[in-house]
Amino acid sequence: MNTMEVIYRCVSGLDVHKKTVVACRRRLGEGGQIEQEVKTFGTTTVSLLALLDLLREWQVTHVAMESTGVYWKAIWNILEGHMALWLVNARHIKTVPGRKTDVKACQWIAQLMQYGLLKASFVPSPEVRQWRDLSSHRTKLVDQHTAVVNRLHKVLEDGNIKLSTVISDIMGISGRRILRALASGESDPKVLAVLGDNRLRATAEALQESLLGHVQEHHRFMLDTLLDQVEFLEQQMARLDGRIKEKMSPFEAAINRLDTIDGIDQRGAQSLLAELGPEMAQFPSADHLSSWAGMSPGNDESADKRRSGKTPKGNKWIRRTLTQSAWAAAKRKGGYMAAQYRQLAARRGKKRAIVALGHTILVVAYHMLKDEENDRDLGSDYFDRRRRDRTAQHLVSRIQ
Repeated sequence: MNTMEVIYRCVSGLDVHKKTVVACRRRLGEGGQIEQEVKTFGTTTVSLLALLDLLREWQVTHVAMESTGVYWKAIWNILEGHMALWLVNARHIKTVPGRKTDVKACQWIAQLMQYGLLKASFVPSPEVRQWRDLSSHRTKLVDQHTAVVNRLHKVLEDGNIKLSTVISDIMGISGRRILRALASGESDPKVLAVLGDNRLRATAEALQESLLGHVQEHHRFMLDTLLDQVEFLEQQMARLDGRIKEKMSPFEAAINRLDTIDGIDQRGAQSLLAELGPEMAQFPSADHLSSWAGMSPGNDESADKRRSGKTPKGNKWIRRTLTQSAWAAAKRKGGYMAAQYRQLAARRGKKRAIVALGHTILVVAYHMLKDEENDRDLGSDYFDRRRRDRTAQHLVSRIQ
């Protein structure tokens, strides 16, 4: 009977949980027989150091573990630098149905690892992992800030204040002054309207009319509390912005390069670099990166039938950044990105066009980081130039 070739002589598989980690060390003996041992450890640092000693005893060269929530990070921190660590997708290592235990799971992982049947996920360097934490935390604060501002709108509506109908941004300088005065007890529309900036487009009469409401003590308390919360969140975001800029300062050139892409601003460039890292060696091609990020068409075919083209699951932080950047690029009057969006939106719909535009932005970012080149916009007339004859026929038919 043919047997599979052993790729790695001495490996270990870890089944990771919150409180315990079950380790199976597996090696090929001198006579060709397989030796293995299973042991359970805690997840405290002391227990994980004991796990490291056990793996060193057998001179384990490769360790594989599932990407279980955030619990794998503690183990990774202890074992990193001592042996090759592989973080693998749980979907790739499903055990035989009906035979799932912690012991069997770690044995199965070790066996797959020894025969080279696993594929390691991308785990960036400790420095880039810090960038990720800072970037994702800032994104969460932005979401919280938006939620609090929405609560402010709700309180104003409940008090019959229609300020948002005449001021586009109630959290601007004029809006904040008016809201603070309302929270402090001022209710005269004429006095409140004077607090508005001269640059407001709304007339004094319209502003006064929008400020005539039914504000009670409850509304004033809520406004004061929410305004304090908004200011606190803004202070936290400013603090994170400074920290991110400080930590990513060695790669400022790469950030400025990404900032030149249509739709990408400074924060978007920082978010992309935090998720991708400054080096592109871990991604063999732009297609590989797109698939990893979840920005490529799905591949689901059976019996010569294409069943679904839905994009696969990927990095949610990159998808969010690319989608926001795509909407910004699509609203531009000129440039290749806006032209591509119009071309696709007419045939495939706005949402699919945005995903395709996000894919284009990601591909451009990949080549800019890999080749250290600046963005070269193809121009808003790129599609017309590429299909000159078809464009001419179309225009003639419209004239006729």
